[in-house]
Amino acid sequence: MPEMQKFIICGGNKLKGEVEIRGAKNAAFPVLCASLLTKEPCIIENLPLVEDVFKMLKIIERMGAEISWLGKRKIKIKCAKIDPLKIPYELVGFLRGSILLLGPLLSRFGKLEIPPPGGCMIGARPIDSHLDAFSQLSVEIKKVPSKISKKSSSRAIPISEVYCFRKTKNKSQKFHTASFLKEKDKKAREVVLREFSVTSTENVLLFSALQPQKTVIKIADFDYQVQELVSVLRKMGVSIEEKEGHTLEVRGARNLKGFNHKLISDPIETGTFIIASLITEGEVLLKEAQLSFLDLFLKRLYDFGAKFKILDEHTIKVFPSKHLKIDKIQSLPYPGIHTDLQPELGVLATQTEGPTLIHDPLFEGRLRYLDQLNKMGADIIFCGPHRAVVYGPTVLTGIEIPSPDLRAGAALILAGLIARGKTIINNIYQIDRGYERIEQRLQKLGADIKRITL
Repeated sequence: MPEMQKFIICGGNKLKGEVEIRGAKNAAFPVLCASLLTKEPCIIENLPLVEDVFKMLKIIERMGAEISWLGKRKIKIKCAKIDPLKIPYELVGFLRGSILLLGPLLSRFGKLEIPPPGGCMIGARPIDSHLDAFSQLSVEIKKVPSKISKKSSSRAIPISEVYCFRKTKNKSQKFHTASFLKEKDKKAREVVLREFSVTSTENVLLFSALQPQKTVIKIADFDYQVQELVSVLRKMGVSIEEKEGHTLEVRGARNLKGFNHKLISDPIETGTFIIASLITEGEVLLKEAQLSFLDLFLKRLYDFGAKFKILDEHTIKVFPSKHLKIDKIQSLPYPGIHTDLQPELGVLATQTEGPTLIHDPLFEGRLRYLDQLNKMGADIIFCGPHRAVVYGPTVLTGIEIPSPDLRAGAALILAGLIARGKTIINNIYQIDRGYERIEQRLQKLGADIKRITL
């Protein structure tokens, strides 16, 4: 278990200076899992040094991967001798991104047992979309009791049941709309995802990468994580074409090459530091920023009255911005505003003029952080699990609060930066899962924030 630590923040300082954005955590997961598809060595650069990435590396290493560090954020990974029976259940139970092990391992070995993944507690996060997609690919799926008893297990998270997956030779599909396919492609498999799901799209891509038969993925998500995976799979020898209507056509190969890939910078971290500058009325230059997936986010900030200048495709400078006014914040699948940035925008709304409607239709637990803001003095009314109205501006006062999940924890740091007095944030392991030493980078910008080990 991680050691108990907390952040102590004394608010009131305006951020000023430069910050460099790190690699994209959520893009690291599918790229790491892509290495499981080949026996050749793969090199990955710009890895963020965060807890979730370390856990994924441990999972892959425990299965038999050879991993060597070539630099501070650069690794070589070789998965020639992988044994899926050695999956460490306790680590899978902590990590939502572990669901992406399913696609490559099932495709490579034909069968797999894996427990339900862990991750942030932001409401119901079933894997039904994954199960439905694989059932369309003639994968047999069963849920069975775990062979590991709770009494004999020393795992931090008891595993009571596991999912068993097995590829079958049945070529029939339970659901398809293949009539649009050309006659020569009638044998192509088609998957219609039940929602715009990043990880479901990635899992089907990873599964299809080792299948020479064409696979058509409809209702595919095109967010940055998916586009990074597509780039890597193409380097490995997979043919992937993007079609209209959020459709991907994939033709894999039985033997894939290794790859060398540098991860993009994290769009969510980029957005977090932009809002940190705005909320403190600071002046911050962001380098190595990922702006190409933040078009609507930046457009809406401009509409709200934010002042910033995009210097080039990876550099943006944020200027002191007063009298911001936000009418509505709505998180939607890409190219909409990311749900991971909604909490940070919610904190910003407490300092803007008038009411702001927050709508997050994706996760019913994503608005829990607003309870903590109310305790700090915010004026927020809940309209249901997916909607709330924030009235501003209000003065926030520092208190002791938990970090309920990764993105909420980052948002509460922003609240602490502007709160009167001292803010203490517990359970900061949640924040470390996605932000690399965020307190040190905020300190360089002038924030009064300290990490304390209990």
